[in-house]
Amino acid sequence: MKNHKASAAEHSVTLHTPLLRGARRLRIALVGLPGAGKTTLFEAVASTAPQTGQLTNTHRIYRTCTVQIGLDEASVVDLPSLTSLHPLQNDDLGTLKYLLWGNERPPVTAHEPGAAPAPFEPPDLIVQVVDATNLQSQLELTLELSQLGRPVVLALNHMDAMRRKGLHINLLALSSQLGMPVVPISALMGQGIAELFRTAVATARQATCPLPQVPSRHIASSLEALSSALQQPGIDAAFRMPHQLLLMLYAAGHGYIERELKEHFGPLMPSLQALRAASGLGLPRPLAEEIHADRHHRAATIFEAAQRPGPLESGHGWRFWLDAFMLHRQWGLLASLAVFAGVLFVVFEVSGWIDSQTTQRLIEATSQWQPQSTPGVVARAIADGFIGLIGIVVPYMLPLLLLLIALEEIGLMHRIAFVVDRGFHKIGLHGGVAVPFLLGLGCNVPAISAVARSTTGRERLIASVLITFVPCSARSAIILAVAGKYLGVLGVIGIYALTLVLIAVMGWLLSHRQSEVGPGQVQEIPAYTLPDWRAMLRETWARSSDVLTIVTPLLVGGSVVLALLGHFGADGAINTVLTPLTSWWLGLPLVLGLPLLFGVLRKELSLLMIFQALGTQDINSVLGTAQILTLLVFITFYVPCISTFAIMHKTLGRAQAWFSVLLSVAVALVLSGLVRVVMGLTA
Repeated sequence: MKNHKASAAEHSVTLHTPLLRGARRLRIALVGLPGAGKTTLFEAVASTAPQTGQLTNTHRIYRTCTVQIGLDEASVVDLPSLTSLHPLQNDDLGTLKYLLWGNERPPVTAHEPGAAPAPFEPPDLIVQVVDATNLQSQLELTLELSQLGRPVVLALNHMDAMRRKGLHINLLALSSQLGMPVVPISALMGQGIAELFRTAVATARQATCPLPQVPSRHIASSLEALSSALQQPGIDAAFRMPHQLLLMLYAAGHGYIERELKEHFGPLMPSLQALRAASGLGLPRPLAEEIHADRHHRAATIFEAAQRPGPLESGHGWRFWLDAFMLHRQWGLLASLAVFAGVLFVVFEVSGWIDSQTTQRLIEATSQWQPQSTPGVVARAIADGFIGLIGIVVPYMLPLLLLLIALEEIGLMHRIAFVVDRGFHKIGLHGGVAVPFLLGLGCNVPAISAVARSTTGRERLIASVLITFVPCSARSAIILAVAGKYLGVLGVIGIYALTLVLIAVMGWLLSHRQSEVGPGQVQEIPAYTLPDWRAMLRETWARSSDVLTIVTPLLVGGSVVLALLGHFGADGAINTVLTPLTSWWLGLPLVLGLPLLFGVLRKELSLLMIFQALGTQDINSVLGTAQILTLLVFITFYVPCISTFAIMHKTLGRAQAWFSVLLSVAVALVLSGLVRVVMGLTA
């Protein structure tokens, strides 16, 4: 178990300035051979709506998005797969042009029609994703990338598969040989990704380029004359690439380099070609083949120096098998559903029992108190407000908060967030909001407060609005009490299914309404650990304190206002004013107007007032099946409660809070109206 000092250290952050944000935003290019896992890595950190396009004058697709890395940001580009820097096809050439120049047109491209060599700025750093199980062949591309004159970080993917084969990589030795950081990752399982991007940011800050990877001595000596001939100010200025790279590409017969030299330095070509031909004399193979063989040999030498044999892994510990289940694309969803079921158990069983021992007893104790004087009515309303507050905090908020914080401390919630991230992308969100959504099953108030702490901008708005449609414990109590009794199991399942469909559709619509896309997130996959109970209690207080400071005054004040309306005989007037809603639109008795209005305080209170207004708890004796279903749908989706509005007013502002209120009312009206029409047609 972590001690207090360790816990405090984990929350300290070293601030490096200047921050890499805005105009200083880091640009990272993901490069790799086919099958290395480059695209899987990009999808693990991508924003909800990455941009796609084609590299200039090619058919090769790239994807790009902004990614949040601690306090820094990076524009990450998922480039087309690349096998070598010596392609002859124009489409492959587009990737090399981007890595060299980006959107900065060098003189050698001045005669080319169309746009700049690439549609965006050149990278500050290259992350090469390699398949660790096939490392030797992929190191040849690493040696080529090291000649670009840009910082490179090597991401060793599939390390677990390599160890299963009985092979191990000495990371320090490999890093020393290449002169670049080497980070082991599992892109598919999200492991090591956070460390990879932290290393990338640190490497970019230091502007550390790889060690010069010069060819073997016999090739270097044979190329001395050609190297001198190419070291002319005009050639360097025209190509704007490292001299060693230009030399090796021309010596190996790179078609693009040869064409541009002919285009811009035609008079020099006879001597350059003669020097290249002379460089190949005395070599055991043609010059281009010898350069490739030398690069292959150096890659093999580096690999042999870094790899070391080890025992075949015949077994794994429980952490490995738990991660294999939790982080699997399909099985991980089942694990997430299991956690969801556990949360539901807490809401309906544990929290329900606590509610019966606290809130319900308070309600029973005050049920005989029916004051007739105005001061007495106000006092009773204040008591009802505090009872409602206790009913939110004690049975539902605190147990759920403790459970979810414990799951975060253990490390399970981070894994669930990683697994569901792709699904949440469909509604414009990241998997990190999975915790607030689960918290919303107990109460929407702490869920929205949690969203406000973990998100910003577009994502905060979308997540907060969608959480208002998550059936909290109060709405679930009504669904189970009414639908379960009068509509059966299919009725309960139908309402929850409608809720899921509505959240998905509303998320899709809101994500398209908000054009600004937030950055992608690098999700940490921490080691499993036991929770620190003192830290959990502190975090629980931090996440629930908003309820006491913001929700309490509005909850008590709203209770007083509505009680005074009833005390002075305004209930009849209110029912009359709400006639267009209750009678005309919903097809319900007029007396249900005031109970629906009281639902903005607490939904269970609305249900109790419905029983009182109808004069019976067997509402099917007064209402038909269509009316019961219409009433349930409206109660489920219209304004959750005044507490939810209060927390949204604080976190989103007045305009967005009222937008959420109007949206929920509109959705409730439309869906309940449709239910009434459909039920009428099928009757």
